[in-house]
Amino acid sequence: MVRVVKLGIKRPATRPLLPDPEPREVRHTLFSVDDHLMEPPHTFEGRLPAKLAERAPRVVETEEGHEVWVIEDTPYFQVGFMCVAGRPREDHRVEPSRYDEVRKGCWDIHARIKDMDIGGVWASVNFPSGVTGFGGTLFSELEDHELGLACVRAWNDWLFEEWHGSYPDRIVPLGITFLTDPQLGAAEIRRNAKRGFTAVTMPEQPHKQGLPPIFDSYWEPIIQACAETETVMNLHVGSSGFASMPPGAPLLELGATLFQSMAFDSCAEWLWSGWPARYPELKIAMSEGGIAWVAGLIDRLDNLMARSGYGSGWPDKSISPSECLRRNFWFCMIDDPSTISTKDAIGVENILFESDFPHGDGTWPDTQEVMQRLLGNLPEEEIRMIAHENAAKLYRHPVPAGIRP
Repeated sequence: MVRVVKLGIKRPATRPLLPDPEPREVRHTLFSVDDHLMEPPHTFEGRLPAKLAERAPRVVETEEGHEVWVIEDTPYFQVGFMCVAGRPREDHRVEPSRYDEVRKGCWDIHARIKDMDIGGVWASVNFPSGVTGFGGTLFSELEDHELGLACVRAWNDWLFEEWHGSYPDRIVPLGITFLTDPQLGAAEIRRNAKRGFTAVTMPEQPHKQGLPPIFDSYWEPIIQACAETETVMNLHVGSSGFASMPPGAPLLELGATLFQSMAFDSCAEWLWSGWPARYPELKIAMSEGGIAWVAGLIDRLDNLMARSGYGSGWPDKSISPSECLRRNFWFCMIDDPSTISTKDAIGVENILFESDFPHGDGTWPDTQEVMQRLLGNLPEEEIRMIAHENAAKLYRHPVPAGIRP
């Protein structure tokens, strides 16, 4: 690594990682639909065309001792709070981090499987980190579109070959796509689907990233590609940035508090965009949004259609908005103890489970215990649906022969 970047961010003292916890008792077969990874430094090596190889994203060390990604001479750092699993509580800070300061399972697939086994998670959907712009936006923003598309394809190749390919039964292949040209983006979704990808992610509110709003016909090639290939569109809260906040507001604290309201907003926008009504096969997962708000959204939709008359612009008269919501959308819960009682209003078949490893909201290594406390009193059939069956069906992913409970 070469010291070429100066961030001006002082490096605080960092404590050693905590020892590996003991593997937890496995009570349930768990399928987590929202976990995260930290791309290793070699991610793009040998995966871009020869003429672009020297411009590939790379990891450099800063003058202050941070390790950051550099793309086209611009640094993009991994912030410490993105990978807090296994770090002492005092080190849960917003700052650039080094690879040796986080658990190896954040960026090494073999160590990740070990961490999944410790927490009792069978299968996992993994979202990209800041080097992609979270929802794939960063590569689409590059001035050189050829380089941006090559980076998108290289990231997908790495994910499929190294991360998914090493453990195909344990890792669901989720890709990113090119957003600046929807035709090229659709082609990338189709390319990935042909080799086994079952999911893609993009920003949940693209207009916040300077892209057209989802109400624009601009997005139809990507929507159509997802519907026709059964590729699940994963809309992760925060992939378009934090919620709008007044001056002086505590960005991290208030932004994290508003995650569920952000999920409500983006879900309502996608529903009223008309894409789910026009494409019945379209599958949308609202990642890391929880479920507390979903029953309230359903109530409001039914009110609009039954009494207020405010829903007269709904495009498909053969199905109501709330019915379309249950047909086309899935909702991801981490720990929603006070609102699991709304499961029947939402539809048990629409609820998925996530552990959010290795983020601050994550339940690792006590994921099994959290799941038991949350769902242990439900009928066994419903526990299986939420724990793994709904996700396995949605992502067309195998589950092990020995099913628990």
